[in-house]
Amino acid sequence: MDPVLFSIGPFTVHWYGVLIVIGAVAGAFVATKEAARRGEDPEHVWNLLVWVLILGIIGARLYHVFSNPVGGVGWSYYREHPLDIINFWSGGFRGLGIYGAILGGLIAVVIYTRRHGLSLPRWVDIVTPGLLLGQTIGRFGNYVNQELYGPPTTLPWGFKINPNYPFMTPTEMIGRPQEEVLAYVAATRFHPTFFYEALWNFVGFLLVMVFGRKLAPKLRDGDIFLFYLIWYGVGRFWVEMFRPDAWRSGILNLATAQVIALALVIIGGVGIFLRHRGWQPSSPSEAAP
Repeated sequence: MDPVLFSIGPFTVHWYGVLIVIGAVAGAFVATKEAARRGEDPEHVWNLLVWVLILGIIGARLYHVFSNPVGGVGWSYYREHPLDIINFWSGGFRGLGIYGAILGGLIAVVIYTRRHGLSLPRWVDIVTPGLLLGQTIGRFGNYVNQELYGPPTTLPWGFKINPNYPFMTPTEMIGRPQEEVLAYVAATRFHPTFFYEALWNFVGFLLVMVFGRKLAPKLRDGDIFLFYLIWYGVGRFWVEMFRPDAWRSGILNLATAQVIALALVIIGGVGIFLRHRGWQPSSPSEAAP
């Protein structure tokens, strides 16, 4: 599959960029339904989407810029080529980090809710299902870009790389002659780690949509988002085990993404525990609808 959807002169549209937009719009649509269900104005979602996209992309880019992946482009490159920091759309939108996008999007929600006098815990719960759906769709961009895959595998669902299009050089082939690399990728299947994460995110989306409603009387505003931190953290920690190119943290030989994932799980778990310790909704109005 060609990573480029179409080109008109110097103007090029990449599949990855299209998938990011589709994921954002799909997530926003789900959030409007959640907002209406909770008695909030759905128009806030579309206004908030602009903030989330801008700060999310900035955060995603900065995370990538300051990273140091094995055999990849990171801070060691950008400190010598600072102008390339803003050129995030080159190469099919390679160079965006999901953790930075999540943090940037969260900052956008904090700013927007404060400016409009809205409840932050309530609104992070409203956008969480859409966030999971958006992440599910966005991960397919890694498939199109032939990047962020795992080690070789003989499993039938292994990912085949098309040598006719740009691809991320497998870690074990870094430094080898180009002809040898092309022959290797043409004959090898790799773990589709992006599909693993997409599936995990989609299951999480279904869980929060179903149990977020069934367990509503037992939930407080903000619980859905805290559950997301736990769910995504667990899934990301597992997926990173398949990433030989991951940016290493130097902590117990864990990838940096795994350390962040553990932090998310701890924050989510401690947050839910502290918020529910000795708490019981005294009236229906105190329970999240």
